[in-house]
Amino acid sequence: MARFGGRAWVISKCGPRVQERTLAWLDHHDFYARTGIARGNVRFCRKRADKAGHCAELKITHMIDDRIDVHRALLDTVPRRYLFGRQKGPAPDWVHHTLTWTDVETAITADLAPTGPMP
Repeated sequence: MARFGGRAWVISKCGPRVQERTLAWLDHHDFYARTGIARGNVRFCRKRADKAGHCAELKITHMIDDRIDVHRALLDTVPRRYLFGRQKGPAPDWVHHTLTWTDVETAITADLAPTGPMP
């Protein structure tokens, strides 16, 4: 996470009960130390489309999510979008489909390179 200078965030859609369980899971699995993501860089919202508001406020430039509806809500907010995991159909051309975390790392590294693709 050093590459991002502490600007990596987790933005999760869930209700209060799952939020509480998620925070406990993150603690139990030492998520913050293992990833370098700060404890204060975890946010929650109740609707998937609400992730766009968080992204706008935080000036998010790269977003990884496994839901195409989330990416659709981010079209005007986040310039680089990565659709994660297996999907039922082909991904639209306005999102980069990444099957694995290795694919995500490769795609983001390429996009961050000085000669990488522009949004």
